[in-house]
Parts: sequence; C-alpha cells; structure tokens
Amino acid sequence: MASATITSKGQITIPQEIRDYLNLDPGSKVDFVIDENGTVKLIPLNIPIQSLSGILHRPGMKSATLEEMEAAIQEGSSDWT
Repeated sequence: MASATITSKGQITIPQEIRDYLNLDPGSKVDFVIDENGTVKLIPLNIPIQSLSGILHRPGMKSATLEEMEAAIQEGSSDWT
C-alpha cells in the first residue's frame, strides 16, 4: 500500500506507483470525490469520461435523461439573468 505525508502547506507527493497506475504525468489534473460511504477517491482527469460512468451513483437514485439534464441547466441559468 502506497502512502504519503502531508506538508505544512497541505501538499503531498503522489507515490510513483500510483502515478504510473493512473497514467499521471507532470501537469496532469485530478479531482477528489467523496463517495456515499465517505471514502475519498482520486480521479484522474486524463481518462475518457465514459470510464467515470456510475462513480457517483447512489442506491435508489434515478438516472437523469439528457433532456432532463438540459432542462435543469436551462432552469439554473435563468436564475442568472
């Protein structure tokens, strides 16, 4: 198991083993996601979006259609006008 130490500035160095596994290179971007169990996941942003499907799924949660997502975006953007 790989581990790292947090610096006084809140920074860590991702161990080489993990960088290799996630195909992370200097300048790569990552997201941190807290799942429904409280586990923090490191998500590389250099991977196809299709492979992220389902990472935020919660049991009993209904999937939204593209039309529902577009309607929600339109509704949310009308608050800014």
